[in-house]
Amino acid sequence: MFKKLVAIEPVNLVPSGFERLKELAEETVFYDTIPTTDEEKIARIGDADGALISWTSTMPRAVIEAAPNLKYVGMCCSLYSEESANVDIRAARERGIVVKGVKDYGDQGVAEYVTFELINYLHGFTGKSWIEKQKELTGMKIGMIGLGATGSIIAHRLIPFGTDMYYYSRTRKPEEEDLGIKYLPLDELLETVDVACMCLNKNVILIGDEQLEKFGNHKILFNTSIGPGHDPDAVIRWLDRGDNVFFCDNEGGVGSEALLNHPKTTCRYKACGSTYESTFRLSDKVVNNIKDFFEGR
Repeated sequence: MFKKLVAIEPVNLVPSGFERLKELAEETVFYDTIPTTDEEKIARIGDADGALISWTSTMPRAVIEAAPNLKYVGMCCSLYSEESANVDIRAARERGIVVKGVKDYGDQGVAEYVTFELINYLHGFTGKSWIEKQKELTGMKIGMIGLGATGSIIAHRLIPFGTDMYYYSRTRKPEEEDLGIKYLPLDELLETVDVACMCLNKNVILIGDEQLEKFGNHKILFNTSIGPGHDPDAVIRWLDRGDNVFFCDNEGGVGSEALLNHPKTTCRYKACGSTYESTFRLSDKVVNNIKDFFEGR
């Protein structure tokens, strides 16, 4: 077990999750505020050999190198790649510190959000609508930009409505194609679909002026990523020149204040993946990651 395990900020676990963590360390400290400086993070870690962090803070090299006893960092948030992580994994690896993150814990809520927004907008239940007459999802051409866990679950939720699903990904997904989700290169996908939904890793920007020009007019664009998968200024220009709309569940994924306040942007100011159910999945994965660490997995 750990001698001392510190959560340096709120990590959004259920109470039973925190109780299980207490069984894995001689001493535990769980902070309920977000540190504002690296110096504060260093002070909170102190002599701990285990640390937990959520998505709201970073753990750069300077913090890692100032933690003399640190052996383990548990990311209580998604870890998609070393490049997009909010922990400097390279610096940790150089010091023999293991970093583990989680995935596939909040995707179901995001899929429900996208489905809700599409049905609401196509039918005009709360005002504005795609066309004058109510429209079904039946036959809508929808493209997923990124078909990882989130993109796959969204696509699978929409297929039963009779949608025509497409995807673009850095790697082909034959198992998804067998289920009727058709692969297209990015430019061709944008030229084909009515709705494009970005489900990208953090710091991956794929959509700019050139891509939006190919996407065209009378289109619907979603971003479900933690950060923007698009150039916000390019999206504003696209919205201004046509009958287009942009949806994002939370302001962090919009990318700029100007785009957030644009009349054709709909933002719910919620992380729709942070559901009641997701906190249980997150808690289980965080605890199991620590157990795997102790067992050398």
